[in-house]
Amino acid sequence: MRLVAERIYLDHASTTPILPEAAAAMDEACRFWANPSSPHAEGRAVRAAMEGARRRIGAALGWEGTIVFTSGATEAISLVFAQARAGSSIVSAIEHPAVLRSAPDARRSAVRAGGLVDLEDLDLALQQAEAPLVAVQSVNNETGAIQPTAEVAERVRRSGGLLLCDCAQSAAKLPIPDCDFAVVAAHKLGGPPGIGALLVRDPGRLDAVGGQEGGFRAGTPAVPLIMGFAAALEADHGWYEEARRLRSKLDQGVSSAGGEIVAEPAARIATIGAYRMPGVPGAAQMMQLDLAGIAVSAGSACSSGSLKTSHVLTAMGYPEEEAREVIRVSFGPKTGEADIDALLAQWRVMFEKRRAA
Repeated sequence: MRLVAERIYLDHASTTPILPEAAAAMDEACRFWANPSSPHAEGRAVRAAMEGARRRIGAALGWEGTIVFTSGATEAISLVFAQARAGSSIVSAIEHPAVLRSAPDARRSAVRAGGLVDLEDLDLALQQAEAPLVAVQSVNNETGAIQPTAEVAERVRRSGGLLLCDCAQSAAKLPIPDCDFAVVAAHKLGGPPGIGALLVRDPGRLDAVGGQEGGFRAGTPAVPLIMGFAAALEADHGWYEEARRLRSKLDQGVSSAGGEIVAEPAARIATIGAYRMPGVPGAAQMMQLDLAGIAVSAGSACSSGSLKTSHVLTAMGYPEEEAREVIRVSFGPKTGEADIDALLAQWRVMFEKRRAA
């Protein structure tokens, strides 16, 4: 059943609709469902299918370490902060709210105005810490800025610390960074919601708590969701190159109309763009676009409903008023040129009304 027809969906960084391949894999898995921890033939068959999916996910992500299935990225992040064998915590100031909630007392490492981690401030934080757990996103979920994870990893390794990379926005689009822990969410790449994975380089650096998933996470595995996760990762992601062209077109259109591209100096992932319309609150832009049949967001979907100013933008140096004038546009497999044309047309109309006021 289609709940909303003939609309343009440009909020894939929040969640991407389930791919047909993933839906088919889940449907098939539901037909032979049994508890994979059961010793009987049915349980053993499901266990074999689940372990096969684990290997397929590792191959698709290029990850040779341990894979722990979780309910999503949030649980995976919480698991690392609760169970990693590390000392204090350091997190970049622009991490996802799930990281900030999991480490409320962590030292927050500054970022530069362009949206990238300030490596000098990170060096200072590492000098003051002992065997820290450091969290730096692979790609920022609000601006799309690609963080210098290779340089971060080198510094963290020299300090004797552990590096956690939130790869929810970059998995299946960019390589997994060289880190100790990586977090992936299926619903960001066309898989089902409610399933994700924690990628672990060395299981010895993570405390076991008993139960399933090698003792790292208790609970019956959601095998149908796991099968959908694997199928989504194996689907054709060739559309990503087209997203580069479309995001460039959107950048040019917004800039030429008088708007601002957030984090423009940084390398940015092709699937996310953040744009400021001077004088027009992002919430108002989002509502007007929604009425015009276009779905975008005002920052992170996990916090935009609260109407709070984006902590990412303020950490980048934006005054609160300007930070509230930003929207996020994000692309998926079905995004086409007509969608970008329609968005730009509406964007220009809104901005011209503001200028005329």
